[in-house]
Amino acid sequence: QFIQHYLRPVKTSFSCSGPSMLKAATIATTSTNARLHLVLRSLSSRMYTTGAPEELLVEKRVGVTSFVLNRPKALNALNLNQIKMFTPELKHAEEDSNVKMVMLSGAGEKAFCAGGDIKALYNGKEDRASQMDFFAEEYRLDHLTHTISKPYIALIDGITMGGGVGLSVHGRYRVATERSVFAMPETAIGFFPDVGGSYFLPRLKNNLGMYFALTGARIKGEDLVHAGIATHFVPSERMQSLKDRLYSVAPAAPAGDGAFELVENVLKEHAEAPSTENSVFLPHLQQIKETFGAQSVNEIFAALEKSDTEFAKKTLATLQKMSPLSLKVTFAGIRKGGFLKTLADCLAMEYRIAFHTMESHDFYEGVHSVLINKDKTAEWNPSSVEKVEDEQVMKYFKPCEGFDDLDLTIVDSEQ
Repeated sequence: QFIQHYLRPVKTSFSCSGPSMLKAATIATTSTNARLHLVLRSLSSRMYTTGAPEELLVEKRVGVTSFVLNRPKALNALNLNQIKMFTPELKHAEEDSNVKMVMLSGAGEKAFCAGGDIKALYNGKEDRASQMDFFAEEYRLDHLTHTISKPYIALIDGITMGGGVGLSVHGRYRVATERSVFAMPETAIGFFPDVGGSYFLPRLKNNLGMYFALTGARIKGEDLVHAGIATHFVPSERMQSLKDRLYSVAPAAPAGDGAFELVENVLKEHAEAPSTENSVFLPHLQQIKETFGAQSVNEIFAALEKSDTEFAKKTLATLQKMSPLSLKVTFAGIRKGGFLKTLADCLAMEYRIAFHTMESHDFYEGVHSVLINKDKTAEWNPSSVEKVEDEQVMKYFKPCEGFDDLDLTIVDSEQ
């Protein structure tokens, strides 16, 4: 239901102002200092777009490269076109010694990024190469946000799901607001929490990662900091001030560790301690820790069935709607990911899972039920967790027939 709610269109606009290079260059009668001032102002605020129809905006100022996901009517859902524009620009920012920090945000007030282009994968059922190209390109970009040697600041102001999580959670700084909504709802469509979910989810405390992965539970605002998804909480009314402050300090920012220290000081100036008053999961933290620390999905179901709490009843009802096979594949992936050393290792594993998921009945059934037909009456196969065999699950971790494994050769700078 919440997936459909977030897919409603939203109107927005995005603009940029500042004198052009041409204007600065043609003021011949202006003094040298004034002429230089105009040129520097122009250079420090240049917005340009690549691709059509302007799905990714890239703003280059002195010391900062800023990216804006610009598909507000689709809640900034990530497609292959954006990914292929984003990656080389992010690599350039990494290599350019004049760039001291990178910022990422989403256009509009509704969403940072509501996920990946699931419908494109669904429609590409007969074109496995295109499907796997999407996953490979997306995972490479996610990995780059993790390994970049400069401050990477994701302003997750709004809905942040699936692909949006992959673009933000692996970076050094993740700034949430009261409008932030986090979820990994993939098991509801016969998929699994990818984009590095097998890396960051098992590293959350109190088995929260397993809880989020299996249930697709939503958390909002300050809860993102309590969970470890966000690093800072900044009220949305201060977001523009935060951006302006980062832009103002970037030109004089030192290279290396000094830039990180500068960014952290600016974030501290604008952030506030997250309240626990309206938390949706903290009151149930002990039960989450005990229940989702079980050794199997079947044990999780059994524990919830034995409990008489309202939380347990609602959680069990949620899990019973999910794809049983996806629940077990997700459980196995999260457990395995907890033992893998790097994000690159986890993404390589997820690439295999994605390949086999594209062959599965449940993915196409789930997407059709939730996103196409919207009747929410998926007929899962197998129909219950008891009927899912271990051999079915293990198949998802085997090599991809006809495709090489995903090789992320960039040295991982694990955080």
